[in-house]
Amino acid sequence: MKKHSEIMDDQIKLTSCPIMPTYGAPSVMFIKGKGTELWDNDGKRYLDFVGGLAVQTLGHANQEIADVLADQALKLTQVSNYWATEHAHHVAIALDKAITGRHEIESNEPYSPSGQVFFCNSGAEANELAFKIARKSTPDGMYGVITTIDSFHGRTLAALAACGQPHKHAPFAPMPEGFSHIERGDLVALNSAINETTAAIHLEPIQGEGGVWENSEAFMNGVEKQARDNDLLFMVDEVQSGLCRTGEWFAFQHYKVQPDVVCIAKALGNGFPIGAVWAKNEIASAFQAGDHGSTYGGNPLATSVARKVLEIMKRDNYVGKAQEIEEVLTQSLLVLPRVLSVRGKGAMLAAELDSGISKEVALKATENGLLVNPITTTALRFTPPLTTKTSEIEEAMEILKGVLDDTPLT
Repeated sequence: MKKHSEIMDDQIKLTSCPIMPTYGAPSVMFIKGKGTELWDNDGKRYLDFVGGLAVQTLGHANQEIADVLADQALKLTQVSNYWATEHAHHVAIALDKAITGRHEIESNEPYSPSGQVFFCNSGAEANELAFKIARKSTPDGMYGVITTIDSFHGRTLAALAACGQPHKHAPFAPMPEGFSHIERGDLVALNSAINETTAAIHLEPIQGEGGVWENSEAFMNGVEKQARDNDLLFMVDEVQSGLCRTGEWFAFQHYKVQPDVVCIAKALGNGFPIGAVWAKNEIASAFQAGDHGSTYGGNPLATSVARKVLEIMKRDNYVGKAQEIEEVLTQSLLVLPRVLSVRGKGAMLAAELDSGISKEVALKATENGLLVNPITTTALRFTPPLTTKTSEIEEAMEILKGVLDDTPLT
């Protein structure tokens, strides 16, 4: 059997690895995890403060999730969506309650949902459906979607066109039409961008891939008002920020707004692929049989996991866990050398450094057993599991301090 170093050499050379190099050459191969900890195939331990990019909210190898998966795998994994299966209905109700803030209504009581849910397999697929909803539920000739510069919504063609990152568009041009981008926070630019073809405004409440930038309350409320005044859909991309990550069930709830459409993925499956789109009843009603579909969307394996994930989040107050991590991690980061500021909410934070060293710092941190994400040239992103202990934060900060002390100015 090849050693870790030999496997990595092969992957770097791409001479014996048949995986497309869309993520670059990997430097580590992980074989197991537990909570915030990961181990590579040499047995080296790491602290995971990337968390699968906000996926591993309940931590790696969560026992309850593993039990649910094993049990469901022996019952039923997939049938066509022509028929109903056991868990999807319960997940849809739980998501409706989380989005509308009606957690206090127990599932065994009569419940009238405010919206309907479509299940898919990823965040990009969720955003794709949101764009179809924008076209299907508005009058003919309205198809445009306004997003913000530096936004990120996925890598399928339409989702990529929605991203406010032109450098990602160029290799795959021409992009699908109908998408325009404004500066985050600029309500004047938004008003100017709205025209007779505009169907929706689509926002990340907190930009993730763009650098972990929060929108202001004034901007979010202004966007909602302009959507209402112009009879447009107000849609939010909560793929990264949703499901307790920011210290609310959804990040839009920090702003006291109520969107028409919500896109969800990542944490919903805690590592098992699942995405979802929630839309208000009157909007979802625009769809008829055959308008959309997904062979694997909402399969019993995925929805059994999602059902347990949502149950655990509510039962163990994961909103509170994110708030606690924000307090401890923010304070810990701010006392580190070369950290100028910390931004974000909950366990979705970025540390701004004093120079463009983030990639170098992240590489050195990995060598020392800490995974962090260089989200911009000058910033590190932190999205650890919400199960992360204070002692693990302290250990991570000691590693990062040593790396920052040893990294010269560029």
